[in-house]
Amino acid sequence: MPTNFIKAAMMTLCSIGISSTTIAQSTGGHVTNIVLVHGAWVDGSGWKPVYDHLVRDGYNVTLVQEPLTSFAQDVAATKRVLAQQHGDCILVGHSYGGSIISEAGTDSHVVGLVYIAAHMPDAGESEASDGKRYPSAVSLSNAVMKSADGYTYLDPSAFPKYFAADLQPRQAGFEAHSQIETAATVFTGRITVPAWRSKPTWMMVATADQIINPNLERWYAVRAHSHKVEIAGASHSVYESHPDEVVKMIEDAARRSRK
Repeated sequence: MPTNFIKAAMMTLCSIGISSTTIAQSTGGHVTNIVLVHGAWVDGSGWKPVYDHLVRDGYNVTLVQEPLTSFAQDVAATKRVLAQQHGDCILVGHSYGGSIISEAGTDSHVVGLVYIAAHMPDAGESEASDGKRYPSAVSLSNAVMKSADGYTYLDPSAFPKYFAADLQPRQAGFEAHSQIETAATVFTGRITVPAWRSKPTWMMVATADQIINPNLERWYAVRAHSHKVEIAGASHSVYESHPDEVVKMIEDAARRSRK
C-alpha cells in the first residue's frame, strides 16, 4: 500500500477523533450489557442494590420481570429482553432464574452465564428433579403453600427464615407479604438445550441457603466447570445481602467472556 495512502487514512481517523488505540479498545473491551433474571415468589426489585452498583460502574443493565405463570412463558419473557440487547450480554439468574437462563441463554447475545444461588439443570432435567439429589431445608418443611388453582407461595411467617434470614426484618417482612404467587408447574419445566454446556459459567454458593441446598449448588458448579465463589453464612437472598460480592462476580464474567 503506498505510503501517502496510509498517511491519508491516518489523518482521516484523526480528523474524526478516532485513533488506532481507540479502535483496539472498542473491539477488545469487556461486555457492558447485563440482564438480570429473578427467581420464584419474588420480582425484580430485589436486584436493585446490584442494579445500582452495576449502573454506577458503567454497565447497561436490564431486568426481566417474568410472569411466573409457566416455564415456557418465563423463558419467553427473558428472550424478549435478550432480543432488545445491542451487542453481547451477560445473563444472570437467581434461584429458579437459573433454570430460565439455562434454557434462554442459547440466545446469540449471551456470552456468559452467572448463577446466583441458582439451579442449573441439564437437558431433560428440571429443578424439581435435581432438587431430589440434595433436598433443601424448605422442601422438608411445611412452609410451601399451594392455592386451589395450582400456585405456590411461602408461608409469610416462614419466609424470613427460609428465604431471607440475613436481611433486615422489615425488608424480609415486606418481601414475605409482596410475594408473586408462582405456578407449581414452573419447577418441573425441563431444559431442552442447556446454554451452560456451550458458554462459560459462574456460580455463587450461599452457604446458609435453605431454599436450594448449598451442596446442590456446589454439585452444579462442578458439573459445569463453573468459576465458583462461596459466601459464608449467606441466605438464599445473597443477591440482596451481599450485592458487592454479586457485582464482583458479574463484572468478572463481563471481563472474561467472549464469543
